[in-house]
Amino acid sequence: MEMHQIRYFLAVCDHGSFTRAAQFSYISQPSLTQSIKKLEDELGGELFTRDRSGCLLTSLGRLVEPNFRKIYKETVATKADAIRFTHLNNIPLRIGLMATIGAQRLSPIFAHFKHEFPNIEFELIIDCESVLLQQLESNLLDLVISAPVQLLGPPYQSTLLYAEKYVVAFNNKHRFNHLSKIDLKEIQSEPYLDRLNCELRDTLRAICQDQEVNLYAAYRSNSEDWIVNLVRAGMGVALMPEYSLPANADEVRCRYLSNPEISRQIYAIYYPQNQKNTEIKNLLAVLIHR
Repeated sequence: MEMHQIRYFLAVCDHGSFTRAAQFSYISQPSLTQSIKKLEDELGGELFTRDRSGCLLTSLGRLVEPNFRKIYKETVATKADAIRFTHLNNIPLRIGLMATIGAQRLSPIFAHFKHEFPNIEFELIIDCESVLLQQLESNLLDLVISAPVQLLGPPYQSTLLYAEKYVVAFNNKHRFNHLSKIDLKEIQSEPYLDRLNCELRDTLRAICQDQEVNLYAAYRSNSEDWIVNLVRAGMGVALMPEYSLPANADEVRCRYLSNPEISRQIYAIYYPQNQKNTEIKNLLAVLIHR
């Protein structure tokens, strides 16, 4: 099979008809139909059923569609990388960042690295850890920075970057502003802002049960920005990793959580045989030592 056949197949999937797919692909409909027919002959069955309303995927079509999309996406990304490298002499590093990893600590390090290695381009992808690890396994990312509960085994390598403690975040007019540290039991009398993306939610729930602490979730959100803004507005208090709070978060204050202290470890996860291994190691050296 050839790449243009995959592209035409996906165009039919996305546009629902051979006519619209041909228009989108800037070829004649007979040419597109012939390409799809050759693809069906190679795969041993029909990929679409056609009627007056358009066309639908057959069982075989539904089976091969995910892999064809993956192949096409990886091919486009590889071609884009090659063009940038060939014409601009730049090397793109595609870095996945777990949604709860704050920019406060890492962004100055990225800026320093870019100054030291000006030919490196950064592409930062923010998503949940499971999606990022899937993209790493599919070679769509070069490096993932996350706080994994369980590390990936070989062939992937994990390098510890830093540890960060959890803090209690609150409005600057809150009574907690007069405390140096805050016990977990102090929080249960306050409206609690629940971070749905927190990878330690199960750990925190177990600690609360052990200490007979009941945190009333007045608000829940999977967005760190929303949690910070709710804290700023005085809607409640939140437990957050210390570097996830912006350094210039006006009207937001924080104190370290005590009794118990909770912390997480931030890792860089990558594939040692990546063709950009030299650039990844250079970045890791900067991340670890700053």
